[in-house]
Amino acid sequence: MGLRDFSLADVIARNASLFPDRTAVVVGDRRISNAAYRDRVVRLAAGLARAGVGAGDRVAILSHNNLEFVDSYGAVAWLGAILVPINWRLSADEVAYVVSDAAPKVMIADLAHQESLVGREFASIRLWVGVGGAIGPFRPIEKIVTAGEALLPAAKADAPFVMFHTAAVNGRPRGALLTQAGLISSSVQLIGCWSLSERDVALCVLPLFHLAGLTLLLGCQHAGGTTVILPRFDAGDAVRAARDEKVTVLSEFAPVLGSMLDAMKEPGDLASLRIVTGLDTPETIARLEKTCPNACFWVAFGQSETSGLVTAAPFRDRPGSAGRPMSLWQVAVVDDLDRPLPPGEVGEIVARGPGVFEGYWNCPDDTKVTFRNGWHHTGDHGTFDADGYLFYKGRSPAKELIKPGGENVYPAEVEAALLDHPAVLEAVVFGVPDAEWGEAVKAVCALKPGASATPGEIVEFVAGRIARYKRPKYLLLTGSLPKTAGGAIDRPRVKEAFKDG
Repeated sequence: MGLRDFSLADVIARNASLFPDRTAVVVGDRRISNAAYRDRVVRLAAGLARAGVGAGDRVAILSHNNLEFVDSYGAVAWLGAILVPINWRLSADEVAYVVSDAAPKVMIADLAHQESLVGREFASIRLWVGVGGAIGPFRPIEKIVTAGEALLPAAKADAPFVMFHTAAVNGRPRGALLTQAGLISSSVQLIGCWSLSERDVALCVLPLFHLAGLTLLLGCQHAGGTTVILPRFDAGDAVRAARDEKVTVLSEFAPVLGSMLDAMKEPGDLASLRIVTGLDTPETIARLEKTCPNACFWVAFGQSETSGLVTAAPFRDRPGSAGRPMSLWQVAVVDDLDRPLPPGEVGEIVARGPGVFEGYWNCPDDTKVTFRNGWHHTGDHGTFDADGYLFYKGRSPAKELIKPGGENVYPAEVEAALLDHPAVLEAVVFGVPDAEWGEAVKAVCALKPGASATPGEIVEFVAGRIARYKRPKYLLLTGSLPKTAGGAIDRPRVKEAFKDG
């Protein structure tokens, strides 16, 4: 550790010193104090170190939310290694791609997901760790942790810490590498704007493989507060946890909040909420305000590559906006030559700040393009109003994105799966509004001459190759797709012609 370093390991050690008996994590009937959490982290870190894990080595994890997932974040931070959380909703082949790309030394998986990995060859993996049981090459995590071994933290503040695979703009996801310092800066901002303290209790209903789940955990942890972890989202369980644990902070994606409001049994079930943030409809936000008058819904803009939120504000400050730049960010809207645009004009959102990620794993050319001219180029379009509020205007054509329920779906990835179908000649995928999930995936396909297939057959074919949440909710067949003068598919015309069909 350096003289001026402050890492995530220091956050854990600080909490254990200042608030040793306060509850750090609640998972079901397991309540772990800050002192006990530090001990769990150190023992797991020592076990991983004994297996050869050191600074910069990758540790992959495929699991539903559980206490061991939280331990893994802490242990990897303690060692200065890199955690690779894998979306358990991915198909087996997609999971295999992420593992092969990250080349981890250790693979951690809960019992529900071990079978999908057994029998696959991953040359980099030296240790297989099972949570909740173990099959095949997996060893129970209880046999990995080392009892009674004092292990000093080895991480530096600027150490790469977590790799989220995202931005599959060319059909394959890229690993966005975030640092401990970047995530600490994100936590500091949340503590400041939400006045977080050791008295706060966060409810983590989002998966810990998602940045939104991690930033909520780390922000509340940095403030000395408690995080209640749900293994998977269930509206009734979430309401009971919020009531019983007096939850004050909730991060969500539609339809989580609406489902929780529907599941309330008593008017006071969610009375302790004071901060709710996420992506939701004005109608659901209005229901929250009526039901929970002490709660404030915060809107925001951010992405995995920014370690969390870049802009934020209470929804009622400027309805329809994504808030204003946060305290550690410089944000601009620029034209194609990276020249700042005045308020009211739409361009690409670019940002500078300590939360900018290190770059895309093993993709130096993509990283260089993303960081051109001294800005992180988000690939998102937006505009500022005269008061500095940012209004999101969608993705750039090169990085088009669909967000059903907060997940990222890139058209190129779905189109590649559609084109693998032997009957499909051409395909265009785009997002359409969806009342429940915010946005849904729609595909328009032209079949090869003489070929035949039904929309249902094609959708099921795709669902076997990519995560089921990426499969088209709507699929239309047409004789041919409109073309540009150069013979390429005219995507804007396809969207306009078929958006309502």
